[in-house]
Amino acid sequence: MIAAIKPAGCNTRGLLAYLYGPGRQDEHLDPHVVAGFAMLAMPDPGRAERATLTELARHLDEPVRLRNSEFGRTVTDHVWHCPVRAAPEDRYLSDAEWGEIAQCIVEAAGIAPPGDDLACRWIAVRHADDHIHILATTVREDGRRPNLHYSGLRVGDACREIEKDYGLRELKKGDRTGSRRPTQAEMHKAQRMGWEQTSQQWLEDRIRAAIPHARTAEELLAYLEADGVAIKPRRGPSGDLLGYAAGRPGDLNEKSEQIFHPGKKIAPDLTLPKLRARLEAVVPEEHPTARRNRPTTPWQQATDALDTLHTQLTDTIGADSGDERSQAHIAALGELIEAAAQQAPANLHAELHAAAKAFARAQRSRIRAEDRAADAVRLAARDIIHTTTGPDGSALAALIAALVWSMILSRRWHEAKQHTHQAEAAHQALLHLQAATDHAMGPVLAELEHRQLKEQARLTLASDVRAAVPTHNARILTDPAWPALATVLADAEALGHQPQQLLKEAAAQRELTTTRQPARVLITRIQHTSRNPAPNPRAEAARRRSTLAGPQASGHRERVALPVRPAAVPAEGIRRRQL
Repeated sequence: MIAAIKPAGCNTRGLLAYLYGPGRQDEHLDPHVVAGFAMLAMPDPGRAERATLTELARHLDEPVRLRNSEFGRTVTDHVWHCPVRAAPEDRYLSDAEWGEIAQCIVEAAGIAPPGDDLACRWIAVRHADDHIHILATTVREDGRRPNLHYSGLRVGDACREIEKDYGLRELKKGDRTGSRRPTQAEMHKAQRMGWEQTSQQWLEDRIRAAIPHARTAEELLAYLEADGVAIKPRRGPSGDLLGYAAGRPGDLNEKSEQIFHPGKKIAPDLTLPKLRARLEAVVPEEHPTARRNRPTTPWQQATDALDTLHTQLTDTIGADSGDERSQAHIAALGELIEAAAQQAPANLHAELHAAAKAFARAQRSRIRAEDRAADAVRLAARDIIHTTTGPDGSALAALIAALVWSMILSRRWHEAKQHTHQAEAAHQALLHLQAATDHAMGPVLAELEHRQLKEQARLTLASDVRAAVPTHNARILTDPAWPALATVLADAEALGHQPQQLLKEAAAQRELTTTRQPARVLITRIQHTSRNPAPNPRAEAARRRSTLAGPQASGHRERVALPVRPAAVPAEGIRRRQL
């Protein structure tokens, strides 16, 4: 159940005309009062023929007129409006039940506290099956104004209790970190203009997409202007940037002037001070172009940076300290997803952008982030944005697989801190990243499976799996991606790695119990941890002759699988490799 408090100015009669009218699209049916203050037998204009809206408005406004005449100053904001709507799947509520719900709402808001005979005047009008409108005049019978501070939070808490009491769909408790909901006027305007998003939503997406491109707030605003966003900076006498507002091209008011939205109205974490703290917290390093000669790519560096994030989140789940650092890592994780979405191949754009959009809600909570703690992740995001070459398939698959684990840990951390909205956002982002993983791994698996190993080599590697990962060996060996994993292990062995050791290290990085395809997960981990310069041509040719199906090279040594060992003989005491 959702209750949205809306200040409605001073025209009580005008709001009544809307509530009792046909609606904008003839959606108002049988408007009538279901509850109200002690109305002294005041007739309902929806049911009594002689009752008028003007008389009802005058009756509701009586305390307002008395206050105006006594103080000699007109109250201009006395109309309080609160629509209360049930979920589409909720059961039908009777007029009596809606009346009880309205009473709970006005009591929680402070409009009519329990047992207060001098409270404000109010009515609840029902003109549809699934919602009511509560109208009140915010001048009490004694001439004082009611205390409506934090009334939205109190009403929200009351709605959560109402849902339990009436068996309705239960929503999550608000924490004042969510973005402002678009108004009906904004949604209708977007519909008229043919926009898929309201201006506020469009601006939020553009600003979040620009964050990985900038190192300072000034750079961010310059990038947004170059991207076509209208920017209105607020500067002090010295020229220092004090604030900003952003506007969507084509979003004009009735005077054909550009409409600007302050950063705070776009999203709680997009104010100038919070953006500045995030952008300028990163310790300056050499420009990404100066790091091109490093042995690892920005995509591999990003996967390395996520290891730090995973450690931080794992250590603080259920702990009483380190929350500020974990919150900073989660906020930076959103920037990394956004950067990956912009630079990834076209077939991954939709899922990665959807993951970044869903994860935006998980980036902010009531815990203040220690932004400097997330340097490595933010630098990785900037490196990816500034790279001029796309990722190879295995590096991209490894990064997305690491992001999937990041989503799982983020959700667990938020759940441990009782951040219900953020945990749900992390879960939604996880679903999109899992879909992106399926797309990213497709070409990698196809290439690996095409290079079929000999049966003897695969049997020998299977014994390595049983020895290295005894808990999950059955799931790994029956995974459709097992032949591809065997090829990866053979490649790594040809480069000098020990398959058993690689498997142990990969399995120890993150738990495998919750993975859908453990063999596929191990592929991304092993490809990331066993990366090395490509072998010389002779070594590559020797590896292919020894591991790929085809004619045997004479004189070459290869591993073969021995028959099953007796249970009494320890595995360590048997030589499994023959010349």
